[in-house]
Amino acid sequence: MQIRSDEIERRAGQARELLSPCGLCPRRCGIDRPAGEAGFCRTGAGAVISSWGPHFGEEPELVGRAGSGTIFFAGCNLGCLFCQNYDISHLDHGSKASPEELASVMLSLAAGGCHNINLVTPTHVLPAILEALAIAQKKGLDLPIVYNCGGYERIEALRLLEGVVDIYMPDAKFASAGPAQRYCQASDYPEVVRAALREMHRQVGDLDVSSRGIASRGLLVRHLVMPGGISETGSLMRFIADELSRETYVNVMTQYRPVYKAHEFQEIARRIKETEYGRAIDEAVAAGLHRGFPRL
Repeated sequence: MQIRSDEIERRAGQARELLSPCGLCPRRCGIDRPAGEAGFCRTGAGAVISSWGPHFGEEPELVGRAGSGTIFFAGCNLGCLFCQNYDISHLDHGSKASPEELASVMLSLAAGGCHNINLVTPTHVLPAILEALAIAQKKGLDLPIVYNCGGYERIEALRLLEGVVDIYMPDAKFASAGPAQRYCQASDYPEVVRAALREMHRQVGDLDVSSRGIASRGLLVRHLVMPGGISETGSLMRFIADELSRETYVNVMTQYRPVYKAHEFQEIARRIKETEYGRAIDEAVAAGLHRGFPRL
């Protein structure tokens, strides 16, 4: 965090104003969340924590030796029907946490030696996060803040995070409206994620990694390769290379598996083939990218 707690508190107030009528994310449900109404994310005004602790399954630049201090929030503003964390994002497993309790979790992760505070699926609970960060900073929190999101972000909300978030880690899922609507009910996802990536990169730049191999600041993009080339890897990689930077760190991921409601769609009801992943890597290389993925 590069700004002081009083400024973070001010921005938390601005974020709160976006909750009624809710326009915190691109869905702009328009409901009154402080009054208990629930929109697409099914979440009230506060945060619901599903789990937290040091995580060793993230990118090596986040994990280091002591792990990434992850906090998983229940609910989601994107709601992919193939989500591997569907018990959290769709089934909302978790417990409500006040800003003070959330700040305590952050401080516990820091005391345990974690290299960063990794906020997983944070978009829909941004006001509560900002309130908690202001509290935690006053009590000594000084770790890099990781914003681990689905890429479906409003620019107005992202600007409240400038100087607060050190590392942006968005997904870049789809290049076309058809798949985005079919699997996420978000036909505007391609244009939204491109704008979000531009804003994130403007704020933090390319990923900065220390001599110890630990990231301190910058943009880290995740791209999940899906069956049949549905995610259009080549198009997304060219956008990242040409309009952001060829030094962008991109994790081209093999982890897709057909969970939750993926079995209802024949075209994604299988794992990806080795040849499909190889093609995705080739497309990333052809675009001029070289950080974050293996050379096959």
